[in-house]
Amino acid sequence: MFQGASSLSLDAKGRLSMPTRHRDVLAATAANQLTITKHPHGCLMVFPRPEWETFRERIAQLPMAAQWWKRIFLGNAMDVELDGTGRVLVSPELRAAAGIAKDVMLLGMGNHFELWDKATYEAKEAEAMRGDMPDAFQDFSF
Repeated sequence: MFQGASSLSLDAKGRLSMPTRHRDVLAATAANQLTITKHPHGCLMVFPRPEWETFRERIAQLPMAAQWWKRIFLGNAMDVELDGTGRVLVSPELRAAAGIAKDVMLLGMGNHFELWDKATYEAKEAEAMRGDMPDAFQDFSF
């Protein structure tokens, strides 16, 4: 289970250095193989390969009415691998799609990660914090 936020920077070649706390898990569960694709909220989804395969099968089963969602998720997916120093290349196409230049936020989201342009993430988070909490949280006590 991946959780937590990391403020990171891509290097000049567009490589992301995966936080060390996640590397051992990715090595053990995914042989350092990841898949990166677009997310409809404007970020990128980063999956360990076994989790991607499960997600990909679910998306592939969607009806023809969801063909554009298949294109977004499957048609933009890029298979990548962590290098010997724990870096992964984020393609120029995917960086452009998420508006990522250098500074990013990597969020552990359970079985996958979200990769956001840092300024975009901070703006969207601030907007969410100003709004009302969704009804789904009515049974939680904070």
